[in-house]
Amino acid sequence: MKVTLVVEREADGRWIAEVPELPGVLVYGSTEAEAMARAEVLALRVLAERIEHAEAGPEPIQILLPVAA
Repeated sequence: MKVTLVVEREADGRWIAEVPELPGVLVYGSTEAEAMARAEVLALRVLAERIEHAEAGPEPIQILLPVAA
């Protein structure tokens, strides 16, 4: 499975990060790094939950991170 982490800065200064391939994996952070870390943790939890409940089989996981600005 290949998942992509997308991160953007909101107009109010907060950072938002999401993994489009995993519905519901969308988090905010006060810094870009914080938002990215929270999204990575949540994505891994969602994947683990899917495997645990036999919604998905174990497969190689590739996480693509955006290039730091």
